[in-house]
Amino acid sequence: MAIQAQQIETLLRDAFPDATIIVTDLAGDGAHFAAEVVDESFRGKNRVQQQRAVYAALKGMMDGSEADLHALALTTKAPD
Repeated sequence: MAIQAQQIETLLRDAFPDATIIVTDLAGDGAHFAAEVVDESFRGKNRVQQQRAVYAALKGMMDGSEADLHALALTTKAPD
C-alpha cells in the first residue's frame, strides 16, 4: 500500500516537534523516500542512535515483508 510523504512527516513531527524535517518521495511510488531530520535531541548521540529514534517514530512502517515503507534514506543530525 502506497503512503504519502505527509504521513511520514506527521509521524516524525509527533516524535520531534521542534525538528526541521524534509521528506521526499524518491521514486514517485509511495514506497521509497528520503528524510532529513535535524533535531536538538540528536546532540551527543551517534548516527545509529539517531536513526533508531527515527525508526521508532515511524511505528513499524518499515517492519517485515508487508511493510508500507520499503526504503528510507535517512540524514539525521543536531542543529549547527
